[in-house]
Amino acid sequence: MSAPVLDTPDLDAPVLARISIDPDRVEQDLVRLVLTLVEFLRRLMEAQAVRRMEAETITAEEAERLGLTLLRSREAVVSLCQRLGVAPESLNLDLGPLGRLM
Repeated sequence: MSAPVLDTPDLDAPVLARISIDPDRVEQDLVRLVLTLVEFLRRLMEAQAVRRMEAETITAEEAERLGLTLLRSREAVVSLCQRLGVAPESLNLDLGPLGRLM
């Protein structure tokens, strides 16, 4: 009985058989995963803020605070990427047949 092949395109195969696991990069991969999720949530909040501004359901002061908060959160993500050695453009997830997360 042979070991399962990693990265197989068979969509019916168990999920673990489709994941490339490199024990030497676990920390780096976890950092990238966490930062990807943070960036995804930041983008969702940004889209919601834009919708609220367009619908005029927030005041100018609230819009200013939201904008500043989103700007600072983006700066924080970029800063963390630099400190942890992750390229900001690599923050994404391949969701297989669903495509890319962002």
